[in-house]
Amino acid sequence: MKVLLVYPRYPDTFWSFRHAVKVSSKRAVFPPLGLLTVGSMLPQEWDKRLIDMNFRNLTDSDILWADYVFISAMVVQRESVKDVIQKCKRLGIRMVAGGPLFTSEPEEFEVIDHLVLDEGEITLPLFLEDLSKGCAEHIYTSQERPDITKTPLPMWPLIDMKKYTAMSLQYSRGCPFDCDFCNIAVLNGRKVRTKSRAQTVAELDALYDRGWRSGVFIVDDNFIGNKRKLKEEILPAIVEWQRKRKYPFSLSTQVSINLADDEDLVRLLVTAGFDRIFIGIESPNEESLAECNKRQNEHRDIVASVKKLQNLGLQVQAGFILGFDSDPVSIFKSQIKLVQQSGIVMAMVGLLNAPRGTRLYRRMADEKRLTEEKATGDNTDCSMNFIPKMDRATLVNGYKEVLTTLYSPRQYYLRIKLFLKEYRPHRRNAISQIKWWHVWAWLRSMWFLGITDRDRMFYWRFLISTLMKRPRSFPLSMTLAVYGFHFRMVARKLQYD
Repeated sequence: MKVLLVYPRYPDTFWSFRHAVKVSSKRAVFPPLGLLTVGSMLPQEWDKRLIDMNFRNLTDSDILWADYVFISAMVVQRESVKDVIQKCKRLGIRMVAGGPLFTSEPEEFEVIDHLVLDEGEITLPLFLEDLSKGCAEHIYTSQERPDITKTPLPMWPLIDMKKYTAMSLQYSRGCPFDCDFCNIAVLNGRKVRTKSRAQTVAELDALYDRGWRSGVFIVDDNFIGNKRKLKEEILPAIVEWQRKRKYPFSLSTQVSINLADDEDLVRLLVTAGFDRIFIGIESPNEESLAECNKRQNEHRDIVASVKKLQNLGLQVQAGFILGFDSDPVSIFKSQIKLVQQSGIVMAMVGLLNAPRGTRLYRRMADEKRLTEEKATGDNTDCSMNFIPKMDRATLVNGYKEVLTTLYSPRQYYLRIKLFLKEYRPHRRNAISQIKWWHVWAWLRSMWFLGITDRDRMFYWRFLISTLMKRPRSFPLSMTLAVYGFHFRMVARKLQYD
């Protein structure tokens, strides 16, 4: 059996980092971890290839080589998925699909030969068994939550690691919180399931043995969902592993804001090599937080919590949402103020949507506020799949103003400077972690940001100021400047949509 694993293309949105990636010698940010894991679950004797459409076109010859094309995708990749399906149908090659997009909207993809939905550890073996008997069905589903300690290592030989800026690792699934707009509980449940200490170390070893020596993103939706196990088993193991190898990986992950309440856990994370975290902050408006059941964020000084995490050695990236029923018209200025005061350099701001299966979706359906527009998963395209309480034009225009303001050069560079005043990174010979491609990326950044960009004056002022006042922060400052270039391009595109 010859199987082609296909990862569809992301649109030009916040998380694509397309404009930042082109500054470096890399081609994409993260590899398709789900497909790599599926590759390990397929029969060993099968011939497998993987194509990541985020930097390589899918050709007819690629498809014709295969007996089956396996597709995995998130909702934001829907349009690219349609192109893949059209090509496979035209060429008569059978398709197998799974992942969040297909699990959320199976009725939209009847044309696909086999839908292997929900969590693959349960449904994929069922499909493979039937396939071997010649009686594979159209759809496989299961509400059973698998024991992920039995999940195999990703099949890393399928990709060229040099094409990516960071590798990925999954430690847990599920989130203990129940925010009404979030579909994590729908897809993975609220009970946090974790891998073992030995398994986590084996995943680190696998990346290290393949020669990787850079960033690793732990993709969990809430890495601190099981704090006790983290403190007692996992983080001490990672600390030991990193120290023995002189810290080859810089680590990042996603957490909830209550991390700021546990200084011991924060220090352990930093000691283990974590330097970046993403937090869902969502809104400065208490009524909006209560409305969406974001209890962990309520009655909290968000700015103080963020600065505390920065002081302890973590860069805080964050997500924000506009469009709650409780949002006042002043929410736009409040969001800008919160982001600017906290020094959150990378602030993802999107309009609220109601993903299929969430409590918010059911409420919008009950209130007959759902529209025919689909939730795109793209947080920068101004789409909403329900009728907001605020006037739609006011909401969209206010959103555009927020994004344009936050990513204007003046405000963006001011946030970097404010962040650097608060940030106290763990001092581990940062120079030794700088690779040749970092230097190449910086040289290319001078062309993109310092020569061809219309806002180049701000870049040069920032570069000179950093060299004079904070030379130790120069590599990080230039990295953040390149990210800002990407966000600025996305914000400019938004103005013309």
